Amino acid sequence: MNFASLRRAAWRISIGAATRALLPLRARDRRVAVFYSGAHGGDFGGTLVKVRALARRFPEQRVGFSLLYMLSGGIYLPQSTIEAVRRAGVPIVLNQNGIYYKAWYPNGWERENARMAGVHAAADHVFYQSEFCRRCAEQFLGPRHGPGEILYNGVDTNRFHPADITKSRPFTFLGTGKITSAIAYRLISSIEGLAAARKGGLDVRLIFSGAIDPDIETQARALIERLGVADAVSLTGAYRESEAPSIYQSADAYLITKHNDPCPNVVLEAMASGLPVLYSASGGVPEQVGEEAGVGLAVPQTFETSPIPSPSAVAEGMARIIREHQTMRQAARQRAVARFDLTHWLDRHQQVFEQLVRGGPGQARP
Repeated sequence: MNFASLRRAAWRISIGAATRALLPLRARDRRVAVFYSGAHGGDFGGTLVKVRALARRFPEQRVGFSLLYMLSGGIYLPQSTIEAVRRAGVPIVLNQNGIYYKAWYPNGWERENARMAGVHAAADHVFYQSEFCRRCAEQFLGPRHGPGEILYNGVDTNRFHPADITKSRPFTFLGTGKITSAIAYRLISSIEGLAAARKGGLDVRLIFSGAIDPDIETQARALIERLGVADAVSLTGAYRESEAPSIYQSADAYLITKHNDPCPNVVLEAMASGLPVLYSASGGVPEQVGEEAGVGLAVPQTFETSPIPSPSAVAEGMARIIREHQTMRQAARQRAVARFDLTHWLDRHQQVFEQLVRGGPGQARP
């Protein structure tokens, strides 16, 4: 067990003990007081972004909480503590994103799914981040009894919006996110696709903004030199979330070849910024983008491997987006505002929270 694993284990033990100790002080006046079960708000990662967004409307109450909110990407409470919360009559809401599977988490995926399954079964209400997420939960976590619904992630469409002025530049695709060895193919395939597009005569650029593991960055830069696209690819490094709107506005379209991505916030941020999306047609991304706001690249549906589109397929997708850019650009923005605005996401949470906290006597459950 490495240091990071030890630190997570210690945090789970401490937060579990603290939660059980504070249960007698839970709120009993039917007011909504949310405890985020050890997850923290921050700049990076879907779990952190969601907690931060929720906490602006529902500030965390570790002492005197009336509802426990858990996220599948950050389960810190032991199952014994979750069951104690249930017995105390405190409602539990789960935000269910993806599951663990062999292709990207080969060592321990079954163990992690078993831990997630306990929360999935115990929750009073489950928000699935996409229809894909719900299907995966049914397949890998097993059946549950109780209400649940699809609630796609939300994006602040006031912060993320198209640039006011269109700059004169070569057509630019953007990729963002943290690149580790498990998804190194995402960066590599983007570079290879860009090179194929340029070889085919497209004057196109690629910007990738985000933290990249050092060994992966070394490989990527070597590939860039080998393919002769050093003047067309920029790896700009990690950025803070506060910088994200301007980063999206620096490009014309978004590129993501990650396989089985459940419901990535980056796709919504791109669409809100008026960027059509070129994507691997897997996971929950097709649900986000729809038919009009981008181009899906066909890949097999599997959990055993991580198929990626070929360089030629990426190049063809780039060409189509360039041809239909104005129409797709407008559709991306309109779809983000109509379907994924953050206000709807927050309002639906509030409705469910109030129903659970105020809708019953709060008696202990079996």
